[in-house]
Order: sequence, then structure tokens, then C-alpha cells
Amino acid sequence: MAIPRYDEIQLPALELLSDGNLWRPKELEKPLARKFNLTEEELNQMYDSGNKPIFYDRINWALSYLNMAGLVFKPKRGVFQINEKGIEILKTPEKILSFIKSKIENRESAKRKKTDKKIIQVTSDLTPEEALFTSFQGIKESVFREIIDTILSKSPREFEKLVVKLLQKMGYGGEIKNSGTVTQYVNDKGIDGIIKEDILGFGRIHIQAKRYARENNVPREDIQKFVGALAVAQSDKGVFITTSDFTKGAYEYTESLNSSTKIVLINGDKLAEYMYEHNLGVQTERTIELKKLDSDFWDVMQEDKN
Repeated sequence: MAIPRYDEIQLPALELLSDGNLWRPKELEKPLARKFNLTEEELNQMYDSGNKPIFYDRINWALSYLNMAGLVFKPKRGVFQINEKGIEILKTPEKILSFIKSKIENRESAKRKKTDKKIIQVTSDLTPEEALFTSFQGIKESVFREIIDTILSKSPREFEKLVVKLLQKMGYGGEIKNSGTVTQYVNDKGIDGIIKEDILGFGRIHIQAKRYARENNVPREDIQKFVGALAVAQSDKGVFITTSDFTKGAYEYTESLNSSTKIVLINGDKLAEYMYEHNLGVQTERTIELKKLDSDFWDVMQEDKN
């Protein structure tokens, strides 16, 4: 039979996870191949680019959507485990696809309201170029989620080191040797990292990093404490970075600060986006080249008069 689509893999994958054990995508490959009666050739069939096997890639997408729908969770990077909701929905397997679709639509709807951006849906009305762009955006957002998942699996200390590297990657500190430092782990006086903007260290950016679970937003009080720490350090520039988000009160307080103190808030979405854009912790998998006709080349040719 043909290699199944990722949505056709979702239910069989969830059924395999129903034993409650930890599963890696690679461990699901052979039992799912047997489930769909795939030949060895189909199991190993690669994309035209030759960069990865089609079936294994679709297993990963199936698991990603199960995770986004809240039917499984990732105890650690690259490992999936079913949760109570996943076990419950297996009692009515015919509802799983509509349930996942509903959850994803609600998730995207909430995100649109939050960011006030329109997300183009792939429909028959889109041109091939628009559909390609939309698919590219979907892949990027999946990588963003994986970046945050990976950060959450690391220690808070590693996160502090990471945000210092990120600001350096973004150009802060310039060519200054050892421009970024991570403060001592205990008694850091509310400052997790420092970026020197000039050789003599007259200009400094102070950093606070909070590795919080997605639902645990940073409150106004934490920003106020950071402002106090900046005052003690005699600094007027601060960057507060978190893997989650900030409460409304935190944003309002930051905007209300006088011009002598500048605080920049970077939430989990922006953190993942900056890491992606500045190639920190990610690598280019493949490059797609889009071409169009060269009008200058063709226009000089004589037209057919017939």
C-alpha cells in the first residue's frame, strides 16, 4: 500500500503509546510499518531531496500533532508518552481526527488573537508559491516549539549561558573579547548575565533569565525586582528573557518606566524566533531555490508571427 499520510498515522501511533511506556519516534517505525503493511522499499523511501525517509518524517509529524493536541507529552527531548486525555480519547477512536483538528484550530486562533497576525490557511485558493510559504511557516513554528521544549529539558544554569550567547549572536558586544559573562549562580543580586558594549565596559546590558514552563508567566513583581537590581548595578539597560511569557501587568509596568531605564522583554515565542534567525542551536537542513522566467532573456527573441 501507499505510504500513509501523517494524519492516518496518528491513531495507530497513539494506540502503541497506550501501554504508558516512553517511546521514541524511531521505536515506533517498525510496528507502524507492520500496521500499514509497508514493504522494506516503502519503509526506506526517501524524499526527492534525499534528506530523510518519508515514512519516518510523517511519524514525527503525527507525534507532533498528538503533542500539540494535548494527547501525549514529552518527558524529555525526543521521547513521547501518552497522558490521561490520550487514554480517554482511545475509547472513541473515530473522534480522534476531529478532536486534533479542533485543538489545533483553537490553538492557532488563540495565537492569532495574541499576536494580532493573520495566519494564511492552505486552501485551493492559494497559489503554489503561497502554499509553499505557508508550509514553510508551519515548519518554522514546529521548530520554534522544539527549541523551547529542548531549553526546558536543560538546567536553569545552561539557560543563563544560552541567553548570553544569543545576545552576542545578535551583535551585542560586537568584536569585544569576552564581551558576555554569566554571573555567579548563587547570590547573583538579580542579574544572570552581563554584556559589555565597549572595551572599557562603560556601557553594559544586564540580563535576567527565567526558564519557566509555558503556562507560568512572569509577573509584574519579577520585573520590579529586576529594575531594582539594575539600580544597584547602576545600569539603565536590561533584557528580561523567559521561555514562557509575561503577564499583562508586567508588560504595562515595563511600558510605564521612565526613559532613563530601558527594559526589553523577550518571551518564549520571540526567544525561539531569535535563536532560529541567528542560527543558535539550529542548522540549515536544506535550501529550496525558487526560479522565475528571465524576461530580459526571452524578450529579445523574435515572436512567432503565425
